[in-house]
Amino acid sequence: MMSEQNTETNPGAAEVTTSLTFFTHLPSPELDPGTGTQLEMRVSCDRDPTLEDNTVLDVQRSTCRNKLVHNLSTRYICPGPSTYNKMWTDAQKDLDIQLQREREEFLQPEKDHVKVFKMLATSYIKYIQIFRNLETAHDQLIHRQKRTVIRQVLDGVIGRILEMKKEMVELDNSEFHYIDNILEDLKLLPEDIEVPIPRYFIKEKLQVLQQREKILDQILLDAGLQTQKPVKAMTFEEAIKMIQVAERARQGRRRAAFMKQIYLEEKRERQTKLQVQMGPNPDDAATCIQKVWHGYIQRKKTEKMRKEEMIFLGMSLPPHLKATSIAQTRSGQPNALQGEVLERQEEVFIKDKLRETEGLDIKETLQDQISQCFIECRHIIGKFPDYPTEEAGGSIAILSQKTPEQVAAELAAKKEMPLQKKAQKGKKEKGGKEKMKGKNPQKTGKKEEEEGWKMAPSNFLSIMEEGNSQYKAVWQNRDEGWDFLQDHDPELIKEEKREEVEEEIRVQVGELMQQKLENLKLAVDGEKSNKQEKGRKSKKKKKMTMRKKISEMEEDLTPDRTIDSLYRELVEEGLLIKAKTVNLSDYIGEYSYLGTTLRQVDIEPMPSLADVRQLIALYGILPLGSQTVHEKAPLVKTLLLAGPTGVGKKMLVHAICTETGANLFNLSASNIAGKYPGKNGLQMMLHMVLKVAKQLQPSVVWIGDTEKIFSKAVPKAEEEMSPKRLEKMLPKFLKALKAQDRVLLVGTTDRPFDANLKPFCKVYQKIILIPRPDYASRFVLWKHIILQNGGTITNLLNISCLAKVSDGFTQGHIVQAVQAVLSELRLLQMTRKPLRTAEFMTSLARQDPVYKEEEETFKVWYAKTPLGKARIRALADSEKAGKEKTTKENKGKGKN
Repeated sequence: MMSEQNTETNPGAAEVTTSLTFFTHLPSPELDPGTGTQLEMRVSCDRDPTLEDNTVLDVQRSTCRNKLVHNLSTRYICPGPSTYNKMWTDAQKDLDIQLQREREEFLQPEKDHVKVFKMLATSYIKYIQIFRNLETAHDQLIHRQKRTVIRQVLDGVIGRILEMKKEMVELDNSEFHYIDNILEDLKLLPEDIEVPIPRYFIKEKLQVLQQREKILDQILLDAGLQTQKPVKAMTFEEAIKMIQVAERARQGRRRAAFMKQIYLEEKRERQTKLQVQMGPNPDDAATCIQKVWHGYIQRKKTEKMRKEEMIFLGMSLPPHLKATSIAQTRSGQPNALQGEVLERQEEVFIKDKLRETEGLDIKETLQDQISQCFIECRHIIGKFPDYPTEEAGGSIAILSQKTPEQVAAELAAKKEMPLQKKAQKGKKEKGGKEKMKGKNPQKTGKKEEEEGWKMAPSNFLSIMEEGNSQYKAVWQNRDEGWDFLQDHDPELIKEEKREEVEEEIRVQVGELMQQKLENLKLAVDGEKSNKQEKGRKSKKKKKMTMRKKISEMEEDLTPDRTIDSLYRELVEEGLLIKAKTVNLSDYIGEYSYLGTTLRQVDIEPMPSLADVRQLIALYGILPLGSQTVHEKAPLVKTLLLAGPTGVGKKMLVHAICTETGANLFNLSASNIAGKYPGKNGLQMMLHMVLKVAKQLQPSVVWIGDTEKIFSKAVPKAEEEMSPKRLEKMLPKFLKALKAQDRVLLVGTTDRPFDANLKPFCKVYQKIILIPRPDYASRFVLWKHIILQNGGTITNLLNISCLAKVSDGFTQGHIVQAVQAVLSELRLLQMTRKPLRTAEFMTSLARQDPVYKEEEETFKVWYAKTPLGKARIRALADSEKAGKEKTTKENKGKGKN
């Protein structure tokens, strides 16, 4: 986010310094390599008019070498608030164009599947770009009311991307899409369509996650499942040596200070003796006074000019507007949590003030309106109306701007409804069969007429349109020149809180008016309300029906236990484990640039590691991170990661947990062996996992070597482990998961062909095949892993050669080879003995690669999955259609 520029400055240049407390990424003071003295560092803040409102930081480093002062200046350009406001504005404009395009293109049915896929892929890319800009603006802006609007649109865009992905998969019959030709047309790089991970997934619940991690560590320590890092004990001799070094250094500093003091006193005595002998010089005294005076005047002028310039540039408030405290003016680094406390206090204050000033008026107005409705209804229909229940809207239903005549018509219609229903039932029974006979040919005819692809209805278009309209109404043309601190807007808070106050008062008034209506009925008409008895009967009926509907997995087997006790038990049993801190960006892999070319010659390419990373973000991370997205997006309950050993399947599971802050449950056959025996024990275990996972969502349930659960035959060595325990219970477990439950079941396997395919594919709805890395990915991997382990790359180390030689080896093999070479001793020898290519060859040769036969086995297995079969059928149909087209053309040419 910062650009850096080094320049040499005039050693005698004057500079006005400003203390900056909010840029933590500035370089720290350094040591002079020649003298070992600390360099002096000064920071000045300014705004460059050519860079809009971007803040320019000039960092001055000064050192004294050979009695000469050398100044080096480093300039940091930091984007200001309007940079991210502009980014937000651009994203909203692009979104407006995209929404208009969807209304025009996606409503009409289209028969050409190639054209449809291009339309979908282009929209997908556009939404990804909008997503990136909105996510950056949401993370960097500190105005919470703006962030709320952006968050709504952001969730809508994420959901729309997932809907687009679903349509592309159904159309292309493949999880992996190769759109390099479309990227070329749009002049974009593959990095431009990398799915970003929203930072608010973690930031908004950072304190909760930190607290949960502390609790988990403590439970693991108490259970003996985790050991604290041993503190290195210091020997008695080492302690004495350290004290001696410190004491000698202290004595040296004291002696140097004492000698300096003696030297200065002697110098002062010599100067006074010389002045007494020669006498005072009036010119020297006048010059000294002039220097002090001119310096003082110039500093005051410079300070005044500096303040005026800062006010003119908008970086400081004028004196008459400076009503903020020092704590407020220290704006700090852009942070999502900044200013929340102040805004909440403001919200409470505004709400209380509204309740005091407008509460009585609102209450009286509502009472008068409802009373008037009662009187008018009795005047028209001859009796008082029934008070609407809370489900029907309560007092809102009464005040729905309906005339008494309309209310009377509705009441009359309600009375006639039972009679009409009875009459309709008789007609349906007589004419039902005839209608069914007549409908079949009409339906088939309509289907033939409306053949062609049409976009499925979206759950997120309305969210995006609402956020877009809110942006246009409130923020598009808003003048924010006065809002220097980018603080909350009290007027917007007042509008929101007024609705809340009205709702609270409406509830209170509803209770009062309901009682008043009963009193009026009793006094005027002599009627008694029998709502209470009806309510009790209906509640009993509801309870009875609910009991019948509860399934085996949804029944609460632990009603008397707290979530904390269940959480502790699962941790102690090893079913809830600590996820490793791994980001999705750590899964290194390059994009495949030959996908479209290979498909054009009827060769199905293997997916790249970048494609795998994209799918993990789309199916695993984005739905788990946002409740809104998970509830309304296409539901993905299960995910299967299949691939050879060492391709990073477990790493991706941990990355999902890290990026979303999810709990990780381990239900692998090897981990649950001997725990909770019997059918009841298994049911209790799954119930506890499900209950804790739902309560502390998001959660990931991981099953390693998941093919063992669905294996065709259990090996004798694994019979004691009972790997097939979960086979029948897993479908019930998944059935208990609803759209609002952010729980994802992830299975990993390196031998999927050992499992029964039908039940295997029924459980795992999304299957991601992870291949061994290609040349481009291996090149990046070698470079990254060597640098990560402390190595340095020189001309003697040929990375391209390593990438070619390691064809067939996985990421795990490369990591093991690098770690075997870069030992502590080898790292110490790095300066005088650089790394060579042959060193890694020897270590790599000791490992077994993934042979082509194994890769072909994975391809054949994937072709048998539902999506693989659909892909083969689609290719066969397109090939058949192509042949028919060519034969027709040939016949036409023969006739001519």
